[in-house]
Amino acid sequence: MKRIIFALFFISVALYSTAQEDSDVVKVGDTMPAFTIVSDNGNEFKSSSLQGKVILLNFFATWCPPCQKELAAVQETLWPKYKNHAGFVMLVVGREHSDADLATYNEKKGFTFPLYPDKSRAIYSSFAKSLIPRTYLIGKDGKIIYASKGYNDAEFAELMSKIEKALK
Repeated sequence: MKRIIFALFFISVALYSTAQEDSDVVKVGDTMPAFTIVSDNGNEFKSSSLQGKVILLNFFATWCPPCQKELAAVQETLWPKYKNHAGFVMLVVGREHSDADLATYNEKKGFTFPLYPDKSRAIYSSFAKSLIPRTYLIGKDGKIIYASKGYNDAEFAELMSKIEKALK
């Protein structure tokens, strides 16, 4: 019985790992897909306007516990350090959320960084098929230099280091 349970656990872990790998549309080394953020009022923000900048792109959902931890770390350490850096842009994108959803959420959480809507997963789908939070760091040349799924303190520290190097 123990062998059967162990075998089932091993198969579950293997399937989960495969699902995580299969959930990627882009990976480190790929060029960032072009996208347009469209707000509820019809205003558009095009990724092409960010050429030559280091871009941090984060996908989250308001109901996602790991996303909450990651965004709290962003608010506490990352955003204060880089928000005024001319060569850095941070886009925190709410997957399947509207501007109104995000305004309510931001008011509740007290984040000082802007949140952007991706109501239909149009942007998210250019990067991944599933799993959040997702974070991508794009270098000045438009290539993805870091990508992560989920959240943990060690990966966040690695992201901070990668941003510092990319901005030099």
